[in-house]
Amino acid sequence: MDIPKYKLRKYIVSTSIAWFLGLIWLIPFIGVLMASIRPYTEIVGGWWHFSPFTITLKNFVNAFNHPMFPISEGLKNSLIIAIPSTIIPLLVAALAAYAFARYSFPIKHYLFAFIIFLMALPQQMTIVPLYFLLRNLHLLNKFQGLILVHSAWGLAWIIFFMRNYFSMLPTDVEEAAKIDGASDFKIFYKIVLPMALPGLISAAILQFTWVWSDFFLALVFLQNPEKYVATQRLPLLRGQYFVDWGVLTAASIMVLLVPLLVYALFQKYYISGMIGWSTEK
Repeated sequence: MDIPKYKLRKYIVSTSIAWFLGLIWLIPFIGVLMASIRPYTEIVGGWWHFSPFTITLKNFVNAFNHPMFPISEGLKNSLIIAIPSTIIPLLVAALAAYAFARYSFPIKHYLFAFIIFLMALPQQMTIVPLYFLLRNLHLLNKFQGLILVHSAWGLAWIIFFMRNYFSMLPTDVEEAAKIDGASDFKIFYKIVLPMALPGLISAAILQFTWVWSDFFLALVFLQNPEKYVATQRLPLLRGQYFVDWGVLTAASIMVLLVPLLVYALFQKYYISGMIGWSTEK
């Protein structure tokens, strides 16, 4: 079947605009990539000069084994914080979200509204009391303290996220399990959690990405240079008198690759979970 000319023109124009905007959006990332894989002498006048063009991985090696602030240590520290800061709130919030989705109890709606309010609370408003709290608990400048803060901060939005996801799951299987004598907790971890796996993975990816990308909380609560996370080490690679853009951009790409890899591995579940949570029963 022939496509009408006006529809064909509309398609060509819209596609061209989309490609144009996409290329503009990619230009900064192309610049970072070019600066990371080329020697400093070739990019000092601008990465868009391609004569000469030499590809090297020396910048990645220098960033990974930097003499003062190796990004390898930052990546390790970020993983030490991000992994438990993802698992802990996910497990706690899943239990709370299931209770909000399935059970009725006093002040349920008021409590859920309060959780929604916590989602809108800026981090800057809580940083001073959190600082003194961690200091009194002797958790300042420790990974455990930052993990505790990230876990607490992630509870509100994960409860909201998973409550919507649990609400759209069918209850027939749960009711059948209750008739067979299964306890509420057994129904939760043997029936509901497997059914909610896409939602759990979506929440885990978002929480991991936000913790991994955090700079503000780490800057305040981690003051020992040996415990600096990756985002804290990136600006320190600039140096005091000389900026090696090749090393800086190579380190930035290594930090960026971790959440991209996580998303690529779980893309199928992530998309399914994001579609599911937005549909409330």
